[in-house]
Amino acid sequence: MYKMKKQDISALLRRLHLAKIADYMRFYYVRIKNKNINKIFVNNNPGVKLPPDYLMYESFQLNYDKYYFDGKKSALVIIDCVKPYIDLKNISILDWGCGPARILRHLPSILGNSNKYYGCDYNHKTIKWCERHILNIIFLNNGLQPPLNYSDGMFNFIYSVSVLTHLSEENQYLWSKELYRVISGNGILYITTHGDAFKLKLTEDEIIRFDRNDLVSRGNVLEGHRMFGAFHPPAYIRNIFESVGFEILSHIPGKKVNESYISQDQWILKKN
Repeated sequence: MYKMKKQDISALLRRLHLAKIADYMRFYYVRIKNKNINKIFVNNNPGVKLPPDYLMYESFQLNYDKYYFDGKKSALVIIDCVKPYIDLKNISILDWGCGPARILRHLPSILGNSNKYYGCDYNHKTIKWCERHILNIIFLNNGLQPPLNYSDGMFNFIYSVSVLTHLSEENQYLWSKELYRVISGNGILYITTHGDAFKLKLTEDEIIRFDRNDLVSRGNVLEGHRMFGAFHPPAYIRNIFESVGFEILSHIPGKKVNESYISQDQWILKKN
């Protein structure tokens, strides 16, 4: 008897326009499942300001410990990746698609106060929460498409974790150009994508498209939402970002870490 794989079930839910409803159901399930461990985190860390549950779930996972402490670990990973290419002092830094500041909130304490820190996101609820609760960082609510309300060459360093992974093909091109516009000469861009390691999650038809070096996108939900997925062959990323003027300094392929986690590809680029 044929047993449907998770990716096939996901494809069916999308065709029936039920993906978002299914995701809401999953949110409530995870909320109940993690209730006790999240309560322990709150009791042990009373001073940590946490975003509302759905904002956290939509941008990451509904696990307070992972949101906060893995956010700091992710910040350290990014810093370690880019420090050979840029001096992270006395510069302007942008978290493009910052969500509820999972990573960004840690940078001032790690890198110090010599830098100017900025975060932007298309989700206005997320930005309102950040503005109220995360100090010493300037936040901006942007649209799903460019432009950003920043001047040309404003940032020395821009990073973006799993943002292109939720955008349409049109927006892959538009945002690569916009990021090029707002980054300074010789500025560094760090992005993460769903690369070769994520072929394990694709359907047979999607694998064929991926192997042709085409973007594989899963729509039928609001673009930008966690359920809107995009998968990037490395050649596709190289083509898009080199075509607008970036030089690719490093590509670190993702890998299957365990049965429940696949790491994303990491890209480090420089504006020429």
